[in-house]
Amino acid sequence: MSEILSNLAQDCHRILSETPGPDGREKIAELLQNLLSDPANVETLVPLTTGERDLLYQDAELGFCILAHNYDSPKTSPPHDHGPSWAIYAQARGETEMRDYDKIEDASAEKAGKVQVSRTYRLNPGVAHVYNEGDLHSPTREGPTSLVRIEGTDMSKVKRFRYELA
Repeated sequence: MSEILSNLAQDCHRILSETPGPDGREKIAELLQNLLSDPANVETLVPLTTGERDLLYQDAELGFCILAHNYDSPKTSPPHDHGPSWAIYAQARGETEMRDYDKIEDASAEKAGKVQVSRTYRLNPGVAHVYNEGDLHSPTREGPTSLVRIEGTDMSKVKRFRYELA
C-alpha cells in the first residue's frame, strides 16, 4: 500500500470515528479535493492501468472502502442510491455529468421505483461530492474519466432496488 493510500485510509478512519455521519463525510470530501489537486497523488491513487472498479482498501473496523475507477470510454449508469450506505465521488481526471433525482415512487424487489431529475451538474478534476443514504443520482461519462470513490460499505455485496425515470 502506498503512503498516500495509507494516509488517506488513516485520515478517513479518524474522521469517521470522531465525526460519524454527514458532517464527517463532508470533511472527507474536502480531504479528497485537497489530495486530488496534486497530479502525483492522482497518479498514485488512480494510475491509468486501474480497472473500472478496483478496491484499494477496506477498513476492518468501520467497513468503509476506498476504490479507484478508470473508464476509458463513455458510460452512463442508471439512477441509483447506495442502499443503506453512502458514497463520496471524487473526480480525478476527465469530467462526469451527474444527475440528482427526486423519488416519485418507491422501488421494491418486484418493480423499479420512479424518479425525476432534480438537478444536473458536472464533477471536474478535484471536485468531490457526498451522496448520503437514500440520495438518488446517476453519472454519465462521455470520455475517459478517473475517480476515487469512498463507500460506507462494500457496495458489491449490497442488493439494491432499481429506479427509472417517471
